[in-house]
Amino acid sequence: MLTAKSVFQEIIDDDEAFRLFCSIAASGESQGGWENARIAALVAPAMRDLTPKITRHGADEDKHGRIFNALMRKRGLEPVPVPPDTDYTMLLEQRGIGLAHDKLRRDEPLTEEDVVVYLAHSRVTEERAAAQMQLLVKYFGDHPELGKAIRMICNDEDNHLAYCHEELLRLARAGHGRLIQRTLRESALAEIQVYRDVSLAVMRHMGRILEWPKAKGAVLAAGIHGMYAYERAAGWHRMIGLRMPERLDALGGPATPAPAF
Repeated sequence: MLTAKSVFQEIIDDDEAFRLFCSIAASGESQGGWENARIAALVAPAMRDLTPKITRHGADEDKHGRIFNALMRKRGLEPVPVPPDTDYTMLLEQRGIGLAHDKLRRDEPLTEEDVVVYLAHSRVTEERAAAQMQLLVKYFGDHPELGKAIRMICNDEDNHLAYCHEELLRLARAGHGRLIQRTLRESALAEIQVYRDVSLAVMRHMGRILEWPKAKGAVLAAGIHGMYAYERAAGWHRMIGLRMPERLDALGGPATPAPAF
């Protein structure tokens, strides 16, 4: 039976597919780590109280990149170049979502509006990341090779999402509510399109590596299009709501170091 778990199992069981999967994941996490480090360095003077949490966010994502690379090394695999059509972060930036890398490369302080945009964009992308990791933990949390790693990453992603909710609610009370809601909506509508396109691209690459029959590829593509249709109609609303999280000050304190895998 074709299920999300069976597809992930095929990818995990094949070295080439696993290498591509981990390379894509490691690249995205490393990009996120760099972005957060630059934002922490350039954060608006009036928002310097956020610097330790932004730094922690970036350190966590750097750690996740190292974990995915370590999982590859454990199998004797080296990373492969990430196909451009699977580069989630780059494709979001091309749509004008989040803070442009050109801005982050300049040594100019960010504005308060820039920091609000960063947090709103992060709230949307962390919703996706947390949901994906929860799914992997559900299926493979006890896996002897992957379980420890994905449980750690899942916990971090839950922390990141809680941090975004808490800080955006605080900034909304400080008068940024209209900008937050507008940015959340724009980010969510763009993200669901990019996620659909990246998912289709990843499935095409995996299908080639795993030699899936055309019918199987068509069924998976139909499922991705179906999910997009649901998210475009109503599902995106879950990505823009704000609620006080159970985990308060989730990014207070230093990042948790990554154990050896």
